Amino acid sequence: MARAIIAVLDSLGVGASSDAAAFGDAGADTFGHIVEACANGEGNRAGLREGPLRIPNLTRLGMVALAEAARALPLPGVDRPVPEGLHGFAAEQSRGKDTPSGHWEMAGLPVDFDWGYFEAREGTFPPALLDALISEAALPGVLGNCHASGTAIIEALGEEHLRTLKPIVYTSADSVLQIAAHEEAFGLDRLYEVCKVGRRLVDDYNVGRVIARPFTGHDRGSFVRTGNRRDLVTPPHGPTLLDQVQAAGGAVVGVGKISDIFGGCGITKSCKAVGNDTVMEVMLEQMASADDGSLIFANFVDFDMLYGHRRDVAGYAAALERFDSQLPAVRAGLRADDLVILTADHGCDPSWPGSDHTREYVPILGFGPHITPRDIGGRSSFADIGQSVARHLGLPPLAHGETFLNTPIRRGLEHNVTA
Repeated sequence: MARAIIAVLDSLGVGASSDAAAFGDAGADTFGHIVEACANGEGNRAGLREGPLRIPNLTRLGMVALAEAARALPLPGVDRPVPEGLHGFAAEQSRGKDTPSGHWEMAGLPVDFDWGYFEAREGTFPPALLDALISEAALPGVLGNCHASGTAIIEALGEEHLRTLKPIVYTSADSVLQIAAHEEAFGLDRLYEVCKVGRRLVDDYNVGRVIARPFTGHDRGSFVRTGNRRDLVTPPHGPTLLDQVQAAGGAVVGVGKISDIFGGCGITKSCKAVGNDTVMEVMLEQMASADDGSLIFANFVDFDMLYGHRRDVAGYAAALERFDSQLPAVRAGLRADDLVILTADHGCDPSWPGSDHTREYVPILGFGPHITPRDIGGRSSFADIGQSVARHLGLPPLAHGETFLNTPIRRGLEHNVTA
């Protein structure tokens, strides 16, 4: 009996999608711009990495082929072997470019409504919301109240937070309220409780997430965010692939922040893991023990959190090379009827202005002992991933998406390639 593994390289977009201009992202290209920077030396960093991007395992699967098809331009300094994996790219149908929308859509549930956003750059949150948060969480007040990079705002306001114990509240282009506080001085459990209050309050604004952002350190030179982040997400608005697997008696193992992203819905086992290496370690452990019929769903958040949002091209490149070096261990852990899909949930181009996600196509790389290598072209929805996994696991069809397993290549996207 089959198993499926979905590994999300969080934010690894492969070129601006056809609707990117509407999001201010025309020209964004997370993977392509990293490859270009490494080829021209801008992706070098002493002691970390240098030279062209070296991802031989991803390249053999078809990463370069699908990226060049998605961007309709060649990439410099890369090899082009005949792909050994199922490879293509997908456009997002959901109306946002946020983490929940991307994951829910790849699980067969596009977000066909608009999230609520806090759009003002300063004085961002409605006074009624902040007043209620301060009152109901018994806070001395709040700091921030703006759009900001998480690391930058902690550096700017962390010392005042330590003096006043007022939590730092901020947002981004996503539908989110983020609350940062010192793990020791303010207290981690206290921060989680404040975020629970915030989660209830933002329901009135149709906001997708409240994120607890704990940090440590004693001054602006030493503040650092910890691995105790927690995402409080509104539950999916309908059933997903995860619910389908669970209903059929299969296990759904969420690794990293997957359980948070789905609000715990459809998850039978949640494995917390901080950092890409730990996520990989735990994913491999679960592959070794999961029963037939299982879905293992892992999110490699460092690509987005540490490198995309922080606009760190060299760090992102090094992380890709590190992930690539671990793929032989994934292959070694496969059983005869396993399917692995590598993909992403949105873009976060580290060469792009600002610190927000970018609207991009995402890669689809599939492999397994019985998976036939082929070009699946451009897909019209991330939901094709969920539909294909459902097909692989022998489940009834999902409401959205078209399978790319054992079907002719679909045509119709602007930059499709020839099979």
